[in-house]
Amino acid sequence: MKIIIVGCGKIGLSVLRRLINEGHDVVAIDKSPEIIEEISTAYDAMCVVGNGADSDILEEAGAGDAELVVAVTGVDELNMLSCFLAKKMGAKHTISRIRTPEYNDKSLVFLKEQLEISMALNPDSLAADELYKMLKLPGALSIDTFSRRSFEMIEIRLHDDSPFDGMTLMEIRKKFDAKFLVCTVQREDEVFIPDGNFVLRSGDKINFTAQQTEVLKLFGMLGLNQKQAKSVMIIGASRIAFYLAKQLIASGSTVKIVEQNREVCEKFASLLPQAIVIHGDGAKHDLLLEEGLLDTDAFITLTGMDEENILLAFYAASHNVPQVISKVNKPELVTLATTLGIDSIVSPIKIVSDIHSRYARALDNSLGSSVETLYKLCDGKAEALEFNVTSEFEYCDIPLKSLAMKKNTLICGIIRGRKNIIPNGDDVILPGDSVVVIAEGAMLSSLAEAIEGKR
Repeated sequence: MKIIIVGCGKIGLSVLRRLINEGHDVVAIDKSPEIIEEISTAYDAMCVVGNGADSDILEEAGAGDAELVVAVTGVDELNMLSCFLAKKMGAKHTISRIRTPEYNDKSLVFLKEQLEISMALNPDSLAADELYKMLKLPGALSIDTFSRRSFEMIEIRLHDDSPFDGMTLMEIRKKFDAKFLVCTVQREDEVFIPDGNFVLRSGDKINFTAQQTEVLKLFGMLGLNQKQAKSVMIIGASRIAFYLAKQLIASGSTVKIVEQNREVCEKFASLLPQAIVIHGDGAKHDLLLEEGLLDTDAFITLTGMDEENILLAFYAASHNVPQVISKVNKPELVTLATTLGIDSIVSPIKIVSDIHSRYARALDNSLGSSVETLYKLCDGKAEALEFNVTSEFEYCDIPLKSLAMKKNTLICGIIRGRKNIIPNGDDVILPGDSVVVIAEGAMLSSLAEAIEGKR
């Protein structure tokens, strides 16, 4: 599939790398000759230097026969104009990065319709949504949602004194009467899609699905924090902080935001009068202690520097703040954060890359199913995908125990209307279902690709 990426900054480069790895024919457009030279040297991609909102540049890139144009420059207006021109030139689908809060209200629907934009993405708002979910279930490292948030996959780490240490999944279900399905296990650099005989170890990261009541029961068994944060301290008055603070204030939480730029502080104080906005350097430990670090329920670092976010999160964790979350975009620094004990991490770049991968695969429209949702799990070594099933799917109405799944794949959820099913061998897939699949070491574009056939 031919895909054009306009703007090759941090997000653009991440999307480009992901799409090339998935085998797409990618064209990169950027104003900077240096950036384009680096991309042409490092990646198998056609490169064009210039303004992505210039019709001549888009024509040179081949926008007329592109399946998808992705505009992710730092300027919303340029992104929208680039998508509009590309669509008029013949591009089939367009995705625009739109970050400005004023564009992300009621006017967004109007803009999308008038400019014929297929999808508008706000990385900051998406990251804030991710943070908010984590704050509502504080024992979770991450929460991935499917079927418009009706089905969840939750990641946790087993502590050193975990009661599950040394037990098989089958033994856990029997002993604790636990109704949950473990989808993946990450043990250091290895990733497993386990069966009932798999033995868990302390330190394992696991992704699992369960009904909401069972989630809370499981957290109680494992001694994980279940107290929702009522007081939250945020370092860095970024756009993410703005969107997150709005959600937290609306839910009744107390929010403190520490920012060293006075002008930004004044703007936030005006936009968020119910928040406590503190002018100061969040990297100064004395300031954090004075402002109540030891009494806060959650501490979130959202500065523009990954390294600073990690170090401040480590400092808060060392003072036993119940929940600590850090924004980290660079993949190589995620490992550093984990080494320091900072497991709860949000990456806007990863969130956006996941969405672009999902959209590109959905355009394949493989017979019988299409990709609705996609998440990279376990440091990118596995994927969780949601497929919408049509009547053309050849394995409908067949018990799952009669299907031979391909190696390292697992059907872990079936959403049927308002009913969430954690499947067993007697369950079947029906037209209209949404099916969640885990795949390790494979990139699926359809549900049928996960199945070898009937047993």
